[in-house]
Amino acid sequence: MIRYTVYFGGRVQGVGFRYTARRIASGFEVAGYVQNLPDGRVRLIGEGEKDQLKALVDAICQDMMGYIEQHSIEISGATGEFGASDTFDIRL
Repeated sequence: MIRYTVYFGGRVQGVGFRYTARRIASGFEVAGYVQNLPDGRVRLIGEGEKDQLKALVDAICQDMMGYIEQHSIEISGATGEFGASDTFDIRL
């Protein structure tokens, strides 16, 4: 298990980005959350297997390509913060 911290920049707030990310995440075996940041970016935290996390980010980028100008991914060890669940939430 690993942890992805992904920052999406561009026109990613006020366009349904978080709800789209949550909907897409429901199709993958990942746990985590997505939230707006004060600087206009969106942060996604996800834990799971690398192939599932990569596919999630790829699917979000594909679905929201007209809004994302750039994204960056930080990979680290899973913290277990989300337990054994596949829950993916929206945080304020």
